[in-house]
Amino acid sequence: MTAGFAERRYSAEDGLQLYYRRYGDPLATTLPLLCLTGLARNSKDYHALALRLAGERMAICPDYRGRGRSAYDPDWRHYRPEIYVRDLNQLMILEGLSRVIVVGTSLGGLLTMGLGVFRPSALAGVVLNDVGPDIHEEGVARILAYIGRDDPQPDWPTAARELKRQMPLLGLDSEAKWLEFAEHSYRHGEDGRLHVDWDINLARPLLLAKKPPADLWRLFRALRGVPMLVLRGGRSDILTEATLARMIAARPDLRHVTLPGVGHAPALDEPQSLEAIDEFLASVPDHG
Repeated sequence: MTAGFAERRYSAEDGLQLYYRRYGDPLATTLPLLCLTGLARNSKDYHALALRLAGERMAICPDYRGRGRSAYDPDWRHYRPEIYVRDLNQLMILEGLSRVIVVGTSLGGLLTMGLGVFRPSALAGVVLNDVGPDIHEEGVARILAYIGRDDPQPDWPTAARELKRQMPLLGLDSEAKWLEFAEHSYRHGEDGRLHVDWDINLARPLLLAKKPPADLWRLFRALRGVPMLVLRGGRSDILTEATLARMIAARPDLRHVTLPGVGHAPALDEPQSLEAIDEFLASVPDHG
Protein backbone atom coordinates (compact mmCIF):
# COMPACT_ATOMS: atom_id res chain seq x y z
CA MET A 1 0.00 0.00 0.00
CA THR A 2 1.41 3.38 -1.03
CA ALA A 3 0.00 6.69 0.25
CA GLY A 4 -3.47 5.24 0.69
CA PHE A 5 -3.65 3.06 -2.41
CA ALA A 6 -2.36 -0.21 -3.80
CA GLU A 7 -0.45 -0.18 -7.08
CA ARG A 8 -1.48 -2.93 -9.48
CA ARG A 9 -0.65 -4.01 -13.01
CA TYR A 10 -2.40 -6.23 -15.52
CA SER A 11 -2.03 -7.42 -19.10
CA ALA A 12 -4.28 -6.10 -21.83
CA GLU A 13 -5.60 -8.53 -24.43
CA ASP A 14 -2.60 -7.72 -26.64
CA GLY A 15 -0.15 -8.21 -23.77
CA LEU A 16 0.59 -4.54 -23.07
CA GLN A 17 1.25 -3.96 -19.37
CA LEU A 18 -1.18 -1.50 -17.84
CA TYR A 19 -1.21 0.18 -14.43
CA TYR A 20 -3.98 1.12 -12.03
CA ARG A 21 -4.49 2.23 -8.45
CA ARG A 22 -6.88 0.57 -6.04
CA TYR A 23 -8.20 2.65 -3.15
CA GLY A 24 -10.33 1.42 -0.26
CA ASP A 25 -11.42 -2.05 0.80
CA PRO A 26 -12.09 -4.55 -2.02
CA LEU A 27 -14.56 -6.27 0.34
CA ALA A 28 -16.61 -3.11 0.94
CA THR A 29 -20.33 -3.72 0.47
CA THR A 30 -20.88 -0.38 -1.26
CA LEU A 31 -20.67 -0.05 -5.02
CA PRO A 32 -17.10 0.53 -6.23
CA LEU A 33 -16.07 3.51 -8.30
CA LEU A 34 -14.33 3.24 -11.65
CA CYS A 35 -12.57 6.57 -12.21
CA LEU A 36 -11.74 7.37 -15.84
CA THR A 37 -9.49 10.27 -16.75
CA GLY A 38 -9.25 12.72 -19.61
CA LEU A 39 -7.39 12.20 -22.88
CA ALA A 40 -3.80 12.74 -21.74
CA ARG A 41 -4.37 12.43 -18.01
CA ASN A 42 -3.57 9.69 -15.49
CA SER A 43 -4.74 8.19 -12.21
CA LYS A 44 -3.11 10.92 -10.12
CA ASP A 45 -6.00 13.22 -11.05
CA TYR A 46 -8.38 11.11 -8.97
CA HIS A 47 -6.14 10.71 -5.92
CA ALA A 48 -7.88 13.27 -3.71
CA LEU A 49 -11.40 12.12 -4.58
CA ALA A 50 -10.62 8.40 -4.28
CA LEU A 51 -8.79 8.89 -0.99
CA ARG A 52 -11.69 10.96 0.36
CA LEU A 53 -14.14 8.13 -0.41
CA ALA A 54 -11.84 5.21 0.45
CA GLY A 55 -13.34 4.78 3.90
CA GLU A 56 -16.70 3.78 2.45
CA ARG A 57 -16.05 2.32 -1.00
CA MET A 58 -13.34 0.94 -3.26
CA ALA A 59 -12.14 3.06 -6.17
CA ILE A 60 -10.25 1.78 -9.20
CA CYS A 61 -8.25 4.43 -11.05
CA PRO A 62 -6.49 3.21 -14.23
CA ASP A 63 -3.84 4.76 -16.43
CA TYR A 64 -4.85 4.18 -20.04
CA ARG A 65 -2.22 2.74 -22.35
CA GLY A 66 0.34 5.41 -23.18
CA ARG A 67 -0.30 7.42 -20.01
CA GLY A 68 1.26 7.60 -16.59
CA ARG A 69 2.76 4.30 -15.47
CA SER A 70 1.10 2.17 -18.13
CA ALA A 71 3.27 1.03 -21.02
CA TYR A 72 3.38 3.07 -24.19
CA ASP A 73 1.93 1.23 -27.16
CA PRO A 74 4.52 0.50 -29.88
CA ASP A 75 1.74 0.94 -32.46
CA TRP A 76 0.17 4.39 -32.14
CA ARG A 77 -2.82 3.17 -34.17
CA HIS A 78 -3.99 1.38 -31.03
CA TYR A 79 -4.70 4.68 -29.29
CA ARG A 80 -8.40 4.42 -30.07
CA PRO A 81 -11.53 4.50 -27.89
CA GLU A 82 -12.57 0.93 -28.76
CA ILE A 83 -9.15 -0.34 -27.59
CA TYR A 84 -9.44 1.65 -24.36
CA VAL A 85 -12.89 0.14 -23.72
CA ARG A 86 -11.46 -3.35 -24.23
CA ASP A 87 -8.67 -2.56 -21.77
CA LEU A 88 -11.22 -1.34 -19.23
CA ASN A 89 -13.35 -4.43 -19.71
CA GLN A 90 -10.27 -6.58 -19.04
CA LEU A 91 -9.62 -4.62 -15.85
CA MET A 92 -13.23 -4.98 -14.71
CA ILE A 93 -13.06 -8.73 -15.22
CA LEU A 94 -9.77 -8.91 -13.30
CA GLU A 95 -11.16 -6.92 -10.37
CA GLY A 96 -14.54 -8.68 -10.43
CA LEU A 97 -16.41 -5.44 -11.04
CA SER A 98 -19.85 -6.67 -11.98
CA ARG A 99 -21.54 -3.34 -11.08
CA VAL A 100 -19.84 0.02 -10.71
CA ILE A 101 -20.45 3.73 -10.54
CA VAL A 102 -18.27 5.32 -13.21
CA VAL A 103 -16.83 8.81 -12.89
CA GLY A 104 -15.65 9.88 -16.34
CA THR A 105 -13.80 13.09 -17.10
CA SER A 106 -13.72 14.27 -20.72
CA LEU A 107 -12.52 11.23 -22.73
CA GLY A 108 -13.35 9.14 -19.66
CA GLY A 109 -16.97 10.20 -20.02
CA LEU A 110 -17.03 9.11 -23.66
CA LEU A 111 -15.53 5.76 -22.66
CA THR A 112 -18.23 5.50 -20.01
CA MET A 113 -20.82 5.80 -22.77
CA GLY A 114 -18.96 3.09 -24.67
CA LEU A 115 -19.07 0.83 -21.64
CA GLY A 116 -22.80 1.49 -21.52
CA VAL A 117 -23.07 -0.31 -24.85
CA PHE A 118 -20.35 -2.90 -24.25
CA ARG A 119 -21.39 -3.81 -20.68
CA PRO A 120 -24.77 -2.16 -20.04
CA SER A 121 -25.65 -4.19 -16.95
CA ALA A 122 -22.41 -3.14 -15.22
CA LEU A 123 -23.26 0.55 -14.89
CA ALA A 124 -25.15 1.34 -11.71
CA GLY A 125 -24.53 5.06 -11.97
CA VAL A 126 -22.59 7.56 -14.07
CA VAL A 127 -20.92 10.89 -13.35
CA LEU A 128 -19.96 12.74 -16.54
CA ASN A 129 -17.38 15.40 -15.77
CA ASP A 130 -17.50 18.19 -18.36
CA VAL A 131 -18.35 16.07 -21.36
CA GLY A 132 -21.42 15.22 -23.40
CA PRO A 133 -22.57 13.86 -26.76
CA ASP A 134 -21.49 17.03 -28.61
CA ILE A 135 -17.84 18.03 -28.31
CA HIS A 136 -17.06 21.67 -29.02
CA GLU A 137 -14.52 21.75 -31.86
CA GLU A 138 -12.58 24.73 -30.54
CA GLY A 139 -11.90 22.93 -27.29
CA VAL A 140 -10.73 19.80 -29.11
CA ALA A 141 -8.39 21.89 -31.28
CA ARG A 142 -6.92 23.52 -28.17
CA ILE A 143 -6.24 20.15 -26.55
CA LEU A 144 -4.73 18.61 -29.69
CA ALA A 145 -2.43 21.60 -30.03
CA TYR A 146 -0.49 20.68 -26.90
CA ILE A 147 -0.83 16.92 -26.33
CA GLY A 148 1.06 16.04 -29.52
CA ARG A 149 4.35 17.57 -28.41
CA ASP A 150 6.75 17.39 -25.49
CA ASP A 151 8.30 20.67 -24.40
CA PRO A 152 10.62 19.67 -21.53
CA GLN A 153 10.56 21.96 -18.50
CA PRO A 154 13.50 22.64 -16.15
CA ASP A 155 11.58 22.60 -12.85
CA TRP A 156 8.11 22.30 -11.32
CA PRO A 157 7.29 26.04 -11.03
CA THR A 158 8.16 26.54 -14.72
CA ALA A 159 6.05 23.51 -15.65
CA ALA A 160 3.13 24.96 -13.69
CA ARG A 161 3.45 28.27 -15.52
CA GLU A 162 3.48 26.45 -18.87
CA LEU A 163 0.25 24.62 -18.00
CA LYS A 164 -1.31 27.88 -16.91
CA ARG A 165 -0.40 29.36 -20.29
CA GLN A 166 -1.86 26.37 -22.16
CA MET A 167 -5.05 26.23 -20.11
CA PRO A 168 -6.00 29.81 -19.20
CA LEU A 169 -9.66 28.91 -18.65
CA LEU A 170 -9.04 26.03 -16.24
CA GLY A 171 -9.73 28.16 -13.20
CA LEU A 172 -7.39 26.71 -10.57
CA ASP A 173 -7.49 29.28 -7.80
CA SER A 174 -4.00 29.07 -6.26
CA GLU A 175 -0.38 28.57 -7.23
CA ALA A 176 -0.32 25.46 -5.03
CA LYS A 177 -3.07 23.88 -7.15
CA TRP A 178 -1.25 24.73 -10.37
CA LEU A 179 1.89 23.14 -8.94
CA GLU A 180 -0.06 20.00 -7.99
CA PHE A 181 -1.55 19.92 -11.49
CA ALA A 182 1.97 20.07 -12.93
CA GLU A 183 3.02 17.17 -10.72
CA HIS A 184 0.13 15.18 -12.18
CA SER A 185 1.13 16.13 -15.74
CA TYR A 186 4.91 15.74 -15.93
CA ARG A 187 7.51 13.15 -15.00
CA HIS A 188 11.27 13.25 -14.53
CA GLY A 189 13.23 12.17 -17.61
CA GLU A 190 16.68 10.65 -17.81
CA ASP A 191 17.98 14.04 -18.94
CA GLY A 192 16.99 15.56 -15.60
CA ARG A 193 14.19 17.62 -17.12
CA LEU A 194 10.42 17.29 -16.79
CA HIS A 195 8.57 15.65 -19.67
CA VAL A 196 4.85 15.26 -20.28
CA ASP A 197 3.52 12.09 -18.64
CA TRP A 198 1.91 10.67 -21.78
CA ASP A 199 2.92 9.31 -25.15
CA ILE A 200 2.72 12.23 -27.57
CA ASN A 201 1.81 9.71 -30.28
CA LEU A 202 -1.66 9.32 -28.77
CA ALA A 203 -2.62 12.48 -30.64
CA ARG A 204 -1.79 11.02 -34.05
CA PRO A 205 -5.00 9.00 -34.63
CA LEU A 206 -7.06 12.06 -33.71
CA LEU A 207 -5.11 14.38 -35.97
CA LEU A 208 -5.34 11.97 -38.90
CA ALA A 209 -8.99 11.00 -38.41
CA LYS A 210 -11.01 11.56 -41.57
CA LYS A 211 -14.26 9.90 -40.57
CA PRO A 212 -16.80 11.85 -38.52
CA PRO A 213 -17.04 10.77 -34.87
CA ALA A 214 -19.52 8.10 -33.88
CA ASP A 215 -23.05 9.17 -33.04
CA LEU A 216 -22.40 10.02 -29.41
CA TRP A 217 -26.06 10.82 -28.85
CA ARG A 218 -26.83 7.18 -29.56
CA LEU A 219 -24.31 6.20 -26.89
CA PHE A 220 -25.77 8.77 -24.50
CA ARG A 221 -29.26 7.40 -25.05
CA ALA A 222 -27.96 3.90 -24.30
CA LEU A 223 -27.49 5.08 -20.72
CA ARG A 224 -31.20 5.76 -20.25
CA GLY A 225 -32.35 4.31 -16.97
CA VAL A 226 -28.87 4.64 -15.45
CA PRO A 227 -28.75 7.35 -12.75
CA MET A 228 -26.58 10.20 -14.03
CA LEU A 229 -24.93 13.35 -12.75
CA VAL A 230 -23.31 15.86 -15.11
CA LEU A 231 -20.77 18.39 -13.87
CA ARG A 232 -19.97 21.29 -16.19
CA GLY A 233 -17.35 23.98 -15.91
CA GLY A 234 -19.01 27.32 -16.48
CA ARG A 235 -16.07 28.36 -18.72
CA SER A 236 -15.78 24.99 -20.46
CA ASP A 237 -14.82 24.93 -24.14
CA ILE A 238 -15.73 21.22 -24.40
CA LEU A 239 -19.22 20.91 -22.89
CA THR A 240 -21.22 23.96 -23.90
CA GLU A 241 -24.28 25.34 -22.16
CA ALA A 242 -26.33 24.48 -25.26
CA THR A 243 -25.23 20.83 -25.22
CA LEU A 244 -26.03 20.51 -21.53
CA ALA A 245 -29.50 21.94 -22.25
CA ARG A 246 -30.03 19.26 -24.92
CA MET A 247 -28.91 16.58 -22.48
CA ILE A 248 -31.38 17.81 -19.89
CA ALA A 249 -34.17 17.86 -22.48
CA ALA A 250 -33.32 14.28 -23.47
CA ARG A 251 -33.18 13.17 -19.85
CA PRO A 252 -35.44 15.17 -17.53
CA ASP A 253 -34.17 13.07 -14.60
CA LEU A 254 -30.59 14.23 -15.19
CA ARG A 255 -28.83 15.72 -12.20
CA HIS A 256 -26.55 18.57 -13.23
CA VAL A 257 -24.33 21.21 -11.68
CA THR A 258 -22.51 24.07 -13.42
CA LEU A 259 -19.41 25.42 -11.68
CA PRO A 260 -18.93 29.18 -12.25
CA GLY A 261 -15.41 30.28 -13.13
CA VAL A 262 -14.19 26.74 -13.86
CA GLY A 263 -12.98 25.61 -17.28
CA HIS A 264 -12.30 22.19 -18.75
CA ALA A 265 -12.29 20.13 -16.71
CA PRO A 266 -13.38 20.54 -13.09
CA ALA A 267 -10.79 19.07 -10.72
CA LEU A 268 -13.52 17.43 -8.60
CA ASP A 269 -12.22 19.12 -5.48
CA GLU A 270 -14.56 22.10 -5.77
CA PRO A 271 -17.09 22.28 -2.89
CA GLN A 272 -20.01 22.20 -5.34
CA SER A 273 -18.57 19.16 -7.10
CA LEU A 274 -17.99 17.27 -3.86
CA GLU A 275 -21.46 18.08 -2.55
CA ALA A 276 -23.07 16.94 -5.81
CA ILE A 277 -21.00 13.75 -5.94
CA ASP A 278 -21.77 12.90 -2.31
CA GLU A 279 -25.49 13.38 -2.86
CA PHE A 280 -25.39 11.37 -6.07
CA LEU A 281 -23.50 8.44 -4.55
CA ALA A 282 -25.92 8.36 -1.64
CA SER A 283 -28.84 8.18 -4.08
CA VAL A 284 -27.57 5.14 -6.03
CA PRO A 285 -28.66 1.89 -4.35
CA ASP A 286 -25.84 -0.54 -3.64
CA HIS A 287 -28.04 -3.49 -4.56
CA GLY A 288 -30.58 -3.89 -7.31
